[in-house]
Amino acid sequence: MNESISVTDLDSFAAAFQKDPVNTVAMNAVVHNGIVNSALRYDAAGKLQHAFSITVDSGDVCDQKHSGRCWMFASLNVMRLEVMKRLNLPNTELSQAYPLFYDKLEKSNYLLENILETLDEPEDSRVVSFLLQDPVGDGGQWDMFRSLVAKYGVVPKDVYPESAVSENTAELRKYLTCKLREYACTLRTRHNEGMDLAGLRALKDEMMETIFRMLCIALGKPPVKFDWETYDKDGKFIRLQDVSPQEFFEEYVGWDLNDYVTVINAPTKDKPYGKTYTVQYLGSVRGGKYPVKYLNLPMEELKELAIKQLKDNQCVWFGSDVGQFSDRAKGFLSKDSLAVDALFNTSFPLTKAQRLDYHESLMTHAMVITGVDLDADGKPVKWKVENSWGKDRGKDGYYVMSDEWFSEFAYQILLHRKYFSEEQKKAFDQDPIVLKPWDPMGSLAE
Repeated sequence: MNESISVTDLDSFAAAFQKDPVNTVAMNAVVHNGIVNSALRYDAAGKLQHAFSITVDSGDVCDQKHSGRCWMFASLNVMRLEVMKRLNLPNTELSQAYPLFYDKLEKSNYLLENILETLDEPEDSRVVSFLLQDPVGDGGQWDMFRSLVAKYGVVPKDVYPESAVSENTAELRKYLTCKLREYACTLRTRHNEGMDLAGLRALKDEMMETIFRMLCIALGKPPVKFDWETYDKDGKFIRLQDVSPQEFFEEYVGWDLNDYVTVINAPTKDKPYGKTYTVQYLGSVRGGKYPVKYLNLPMEELKELAIKQLKDNQCVWFGSDVGQFSDRAKGFLSKDSLAVDALFNTSFPLTKAQRLDYHESLMTHAMVITGVDLDADGKPVKWKVENSWGKDRGKDGYYVMSDEWFSEFAYQILLHRKYFSEEQKKAFDQDPIVLKPWDPMGSLAE
């Protein structure tokens, strides 16, 4: 074949396609039913049954609607179990709109501070382009969330409920991004005209006041103190009065946020196992207590740690590439459930490391592992996953993840440090290696 595609090449391609009648059968199936529905194996449900040897009672499934707040939903779905336990509640939800408000506010400040730090970079530099690309996107990671919680606390959903904007964030992102790019332009222009840093910061204060006003109008003014009324499992009336979000977190979640850390599995040559990593310009709370940091471990160690936490009746927050070889409607996360290779008569042989290196895969979505099925030797076969896409997908909102899929497409899990070995604790306490802003480990779950 020459440099360009010729008519002769097209004729050759078409002849090869027509030669095998299976191609026509596959074409007819996919055109009418789509790729996933045509590739779904008939015996997938039998191999991915919703039965697990270890499960954690995790409450009702939530729905993030048309927003990229999975990392918040997953984090709050783990935290709410403590509230349910301490107040003897049958179920509850913590407000997902509340951290959304402060995440947008903090990300706005984070961008403007980064702009002030890069004033002497050319406008077309890769760093400035990166900073302006998606400054207030919905996505995030655990360390960003715990910095928000440490500063602002949490509140029950009844106190700060969802709104039209929190359930569909596209318009808010659009107008906030429009203002922030305008503000970045203003700050850089004033700098080039000779304004000093004190003057630029005074301008930034005015800018942040506008951002706060926009967020209040879009999402509602968040509470500083609140009352909350509910019933416990026995029908007993509960009333909490004049509580701050920070007090509510301390009293009814009660986590020491220092103890909850993330580990990753990135089997690429540039990230040796047993080292910790952070990502330049990844964060939201400027001066926050918890900068992004994670320990890179082999996948088998991630699984062992996750199983320890599940056996202790604790769920596991995790981030993965949910769009890979998955059936969202039926809730299957398994390469074996989809015969895509047979459908297209080709293979998909890239390794996990190659997928990361060649931009084919990265963390896109956070969910909660609420169970695992172990074989006679104590090895995981499949995992129970609580998603945040409502009860109409999977089995009442729960998914089944094969152990192979976990190995291939899971990248990050949240753990209590007490499950670490002494060697892992020592490794985590190392100073992190700083990765470039565009490294795949800097991806945000949405």
